[in-house]
Amino acid sequence: MIKSMTGFGRYEYQTESKKFTVELKGVNHRYLDVNIRMPKKFNFFETAIRTLLKQYALRGKVDIFITYEDNSESQAALKYNETLAAEYMRYFKQMEESFGIDNDIRVSTLAHCPEVLTMEEKPDDEDALWSGLQMALKGAFAQFVETRTTEGENLKKDILNKLSGMETLVGHVEERSPQIVEEYRKKLEDKIHELLDVPVDENRMAAEVILYADKICTDEETVRLKSHISHMRDTLEETEGIGRKLDFIAQEMNREANTILSKANDLEVSNYAIGLKTEIEKIREQIQNIE
Repeated sequence: MIKSMTGFGRYEYQTESKKFTVELKGVNHRYLDVNIRMPKKFNFFETAIRTLLKQYALRGKVDIFITYEDNSESQAALKYNETLAAEYMRYFKQMEESFGIDNDIRVSTLAHCPEVLTMEEKPDDEDALWSGLQMALKGAFAQFVETRTTEGENLKKDILNKLSGMETLVGHVEERSPQIVEEYRKKLEDKIHELLDVPVDENRMAAEVILYADKICTDEETVRLKSHISHMRDTLEETEGIGRKLDFIAQEMNREANTILSKANDLEVSNYAIGLKTEIEKIREQIQNIE
């Protein structure tokens, strides 16, 4: 099943005290280009996040947004620096003796001295953090794939419709080609009669017509175009990673359409060739979104 590179995913995973939210969006890109915005404490998991995403996406520019809420009551702990408090008290005693003043330091005063009492965040359990984050990531990535697959199916239907239209145009070129040669022969005969009024040399006439037919012949191009159309249909039935392959086939199609247009010595065939080029260009635009 083909996938578009355009997609969106969102998932929340919540425990009793923690909530992990992951959102991501993707657009077309030649390679897999990932940008992650997340809380600092998750920086350690960046490589693991990128590795996990590769199981869900091969190409595209993907932006991932991660938010985290921790409502647990024991997020921070109070720390008492006894060594520093003793240092303060030593200096207070020295000031008392040096200046002959009363040492009125109380516990509450000492507690307000810088760094005596500090609040420290308790270190998080990395395994527990990754477990919760991974659940949110997998949920968002799964939804991301779902939206890309839906869009991919729409692209596939559109391309198949355009391929059918191309087949019709190729059929018109094949049908018109013999008529051009016959019309050229008739025009040549009429010109000879008009200018020379002599019997037509059938051998010379046949040779001239053959030269002209060879010059405007597009049989090889139409056969190859039909082969490319069939190849693209088969490729659209493959599972994943077909975007670059489809783009290459479209380039080959365009080459054949250009050749038909350059050989065309007929307004109808020129119009059919222009129609082919137009459809191929539309297909190439759609292919740019396929993973």
